[in-house]
Amino acid sequence: MNRRAWMTRSLTGLGALALTRPRLLAQDAKPGAFAEELTRTPQQTEGPFYPVKLPLDTDNDLLIINDSITPAVGEITHLGGRILDAKGDPIRNVLVEIWQVDGNGAYLHERTSNRDKRDVNYQGFGRFLTGSTGDYYFRTVKPVAYPGRCPHIHVAIKMKGREKWTTQCYVKGHPGNAKDGIYMGIKDLKQRESVTIDFAALKGSRIGELGARFDIVLGFTPEE
Repeated sequence: MNRRAWMTRSLTGLGALALTRPRLLAQDAKPGAFAEELTRTPQQTEGPFYPVKLPLDTDNDLLIINDSITPAVGEITHLGGRILDAKGDPIRNVLVEIWQVDGNGAYLHERTSNRDKRDVNYQGFGRFLTGSTGDYYFRTVKPVAYPGRCPHIHVAIKMKGREKWTTQCYVKGHPGNAKDGIYMGIKDLKQRESVTIDFAALKGSRIGELGARFDIVLGFTPEE
């Protein structure tokens, strides 16, 4: 199967990835329930490693650059979720961006401390535009730690008429979380929990793939 066909199958079959459903979705809720049930995702620093020069390939498959046949090194992870507004409704036409270190702990950035070890087969940055359901999807690697930080993935939200909004998501159960100043800087425990996600074995995968779900709840709507 060529790369274009694989990506098409992955996008249409996102629901088959066995990612954990959020505790409450828009179609499940009664009117007004979201005011009590949904925890808004905390905004976090963009950090110094947003790519200065974007790669030629910026799609949502970070494991393969263009039509290369050599994949990146790392634990293959299917990362997905929904972008929701303050009322719990899905937001469409949101450009979701992610960037993170590769399997060697190096960013796609000239200032990364170990750029001599950077995996040249890892895209390092990707984009996805949400549809009517607010869903997004990326194929990437499980983040690893690097000096000074626990494993994390940076996420940026871009929508018309608003400034870029950023956050980060973290690996549930990683021992480095408690020592990370940015992670521990989230004082609201529910908000901290909302960005701490499970990277679980993907049922039926023969190559040890992982599934991770990160739903992002914004405190505003595009119309505001």
